[in-house]
Amino acid sequence: MFSTRAVAPLLSKYLGATSVVGTGAARGATPIVPIPEKVVPQNKPEGKARNLLPWGTVSSRTMAWRHVPVRYGHTDLTVPDFSSYRRESTREPANASSENEMGRRAITYLVLAGGGVVTAHAAKNIIVGAVATMSASADVLALAKIEVDLAGIPEGKNAVFKWQGKPLFVRHRTQAEIDSVRGMIMKGMRDPQLDEDRVTKPEWLILLGVCTHLGCVPLSHQGDYGGYFCPCHGSHYDASGRIMKGPAPANLEVPKHEFTSETTLLVG
Repeated sequence: MFSTRAVAPLLSKYLGATSVVGTGAARGATPIVPIPEKVVPQNKPEGKARNLLPWGTVSSRTMAWRHVPVRYGHTDLTVPDFSSYRRESTREPANASSENEMGRRAITYLVLAGGGVVTAHAAKNIIVGAVATMSASADVLALAKIEVDLAGIPEGKNAVFKWQGKPLFVRHRTQAEIDSVRGMIMKGMRDPQLDEDRVTKPEWLILLGVCTHLGCVPLSHQGDYGGYFCPCHGSHYDASGRIMKGPAPANLEVPKHEFTSETTLLVG
């Protein structure tokens, strides 16, 4: 431990070191011989150094102490041991870090992979929930399809059902009606289409009962062709739902349907 006094250049004649003691880590205090007093003139600095550096008459004792580093050594402190916090593979300081690099990387990769899986699962749930809000509700899906019992429709009759807010025509055609519509010449038809392309089974005709002119509901077994007739504006359809005369621009629409059994029809 050193005992020193700060000595300004202009006060060097009044202040000085009284006693000096040096200490070491392994030995006791050792006295240091005082430096004899000797006045050394100091030149006046030029320029900006004049305001930054002290100048004047400085004693040799003051100059000597200016070049002696002062250090307070605390040799009684112990370094903490963090071995219990370190991995078993990194406790030995002599071992190179490259020897256990793969083991340490495996932990990092495992954490990243687990975080990625959790993030992907959360993102999937968010996307599925967002898409589900835009899908049709249960009551709408219930109206998307209709099942019709064909056993209750006699031959030559046309039954009307409500499907998605529209009239659905299910017509049980006779053999004469089938021969009539298939023997017609399509030349001159406004919307030419074969009867075979409009039906799945020849005896069953499935149509939407909405006139293609202005959305009226045609009457069954009416008109000049024995099919359907729209009394609102005089559109005539045959027994296949094809427009034959009147302002309607197209045939009656055939919805998507299938026969699940001999007596069951599923529309939609």
